[in-house]
Amino acid sequence: MQPITIQHILLLSTALFFIGVYGLFTRRNMIAVLMSIELMLNSININFVAFNKYLYPENLDGIFFFLFVITIAAAEAAVAIAIIIHLYRYNKQIDVAETGEMKF
Repeated sequence: MQPITIQHILLLSTALFFIGVYGLFTRRNMIAVLMSIELMLNSININFVAFNKYLYPENLDGIFFFLFVITIAAAEAAVAIAIIIHLYRYNKQIDVAETGEMKF
């Protein structure tokens, strides 16, 4: 059994990032768009941890960046879900194409 190298981890991270980009550009539901953004942020977190483990194992810089990004992602998700709930209560739909034409 071959060991997991940094190339394997970067391949996984790249695949997750582009799945998130695909979901961001093709989905019309705001919840799905939010999930795609979260997927992209998590792929970045995988990069931080991988580079920390393989390039600088004695430092914890990658782990601190990971914790920072997770904190920002949680705050972003909370604000985005609050906005989505407000839009749903106001319009009874959360379609991205339709929300651009709303007039408050």
